[in-house]
Amino acid sequence: MSRRSRAVRREVTPDIRYNSVLVQKFMNRMMRAGKKSISQQIMYEAMDEVEARMKRPALEVFETAMRNVAPPIEVKPRRVGGSTYQVPVEVPPYRQVSLAIRWLLAASQKRHGRGMADKLAAELVDAAQGTGAAVKRREETLKMAEANRAFAHLRW
Repeated sequence: MSRRSRAVRREVTPDIRYNSVLVQKFMNRMMRAGKKSISQQIMYEAMDEVEARMKRPALEVFETAMRNVAPPIEVKPRRVGGSTYQVPVEVPPYRQVSLAIRWLLAASQKRHGRGMADKLAAELVDAAQGTGAAVKRREETLKMAEANRAFAHLRW
């Protein structure tokens, strides 16, 4: 169906402390201007703070937050006879992870706080508890998909 070839997915190596590919992907996405060490420092600082606040393993809280933010369905625009419909489609697991990471980082950056580590820790704790801006974004996406369920037959 598509005209171009698919992009090759790179293999991501697990991070040092938690031996988790998910944490490494998160740090890579957070990184600015190739400064991975700073991204790593912020992430581990945030994870330490999460562990202190929640009294649970930080990796467990992080994975719960990611699950709570990842959307199972989203809407995609589809042109049919001159008009554009928002068609609900299932989200592949790879895209669920990337959307969750993107939304968590965006919500963290918008928060008020002292540093990125504090803001990220606060957003992760909120997301793990089912509140916070990133989870709200997921709920909005689900509501939009639910509202446009009538166009589900237009899937391609």
